[in-house]
Amino acid sequence: MKKPISATIDVELINWIEKELQDRQKYRNKSHLIEIALHLLKSNKRKTQ
Repeated sequence: MKKPISATIDVELINWIEKELQDRQKYRNKSHLIEIALHLLKSNKRKTQ
């Protein structure tokens, strides 16, 4: 189950997200990109612990 959230993000990151979203083969939308980024962060944190 997915739940909507709200976040305040630095404009530099928003610009990066918009640029990344131009490649529709990688990411469906902003939520998809952010979810993948968070999964990678979680995975990397586990590896370093």
